[in-house]
Amino acid sequence: MSRPTLYIAITNHGFGHAVRVSSVAAKIQEFNPEILLIITTTAPRWLLESYIGGDFIHRPRAFDVGVVQADSLNMDKDATLEKLREIRKKQNSLIASEVNFIKQNRVGLVLADIPPLATRMAASAGVPCWMMSNFGWDFIYRDWGGEFAEMADWIGECFGMCDRLFRLPLHEPMAAFPKIQDVGLTGGNPRYSNEKIREVFGIETPLEKTVLLTFGGLGLEEIPYQNLQQFSDWQFITFDAGAPDLPNLINIKNQEFAQSFPILPRPVDIMPVCGRLVSKPGYSTFAEALRLEIPVVSIMREGFAEAAVLLEGIQNYAEHQILTATEFFEGDWEFLRQPLHPSRLSDKLEKNGTEAIAQAVVDYFS
Repeated sequence: MSRPTLYIAITNHGFGHAVRVSSVAAKIQEFNPEILLIITTTAPRWLLESYIGGDFIHRPRAFDVGVVQADSLNMDKDATLEKLREIRKKQNSLIASEVNFIKQNRVGLVLADIPPLATRMAASAGVPCWMMSNFGWDFIYRDWGGEFAEMADWIGECFGMCDRLFRLPLHEPMAAFPKIQDVGLTGGNPRYSNEKIREVFGIETPLEKTVLLTFGGLGLEEIPYQNLQQFSDWQFITFDAGAPDLPNLINIKNQEFAQSFPILPRPVDIMPVCGRLVSKPGYSTFAEALRLEIPVVSIMREGFAEAAVLLEGIQNYAEHQILTATEFFEGDWEFLRQPLHPSRLSDKLEKNGTEAIAQAVVDYFS
């Protein structure tokens, strides 16, 4: 008897998609350890392992481009278009090689977040394709106009072949998808107690003066760390390997902390000891902060349609501040001393997306 096999395909863009799918994959494994996970992504294995405790097969392949970026805010549209054209031209051979792999490994279901070609691969291999996301790449590209419109149409056609979309909160309409099921927020749960985090990192500041700086897997080029000098009685925490050595800045990536944890803490493990999180618009970071009800300070992001949807969501559901790029990069960070804005809505978002998607996959295989 071969094991039930789930093939997970992840967008080749940043770390956020890998994080949210990995939280679902970990939950699937918890609900039914018999299900074999094949995770197809160019995201590094250590990132997947920081969420998924059990075994999985890591298949480093890319089926889409997302957006070519130098860092978390700066996009290269020309390079993105060139890569898109290349993928579209090679789509038949990309699909063919993966169909063979899917058949050989007796995959029963494809779950994708959210490379468009996954639907065509699954269809050619004769298995269903489910997807999970809060936006589609057609939404991002259509907004750019010009030659991207044709790419958006092609991607929309792919999404039209999806058997079931789990639509996450903070979403655009995702009109290309024929069958939509709305679910709650996804994300990981903190792995360590607040006491352990405070003790190992020596955090003694009160919550309201403890700030997590996190800008996704691509980071930011020019974080103005010199501003931290004006907040000497505050504690800042970063995952930026290139951050300077400052008395009030803890770098989680510092080797000295590695021996204190079986798995190095992730942003979600640090959030509960912080009074706010300073970030750029990103679904996974926002969703984990919303799940834990941590206030969010976010920079605006121009030219990326998803950002407006995410910032709207943060203003609706979280205590927040929204900064212009100028305020963040060129200001003196006086915003930290300002009161946070309350959420516009009193409703809370559902927090059960990870479990709902995992349960649907487990039910499918049973």
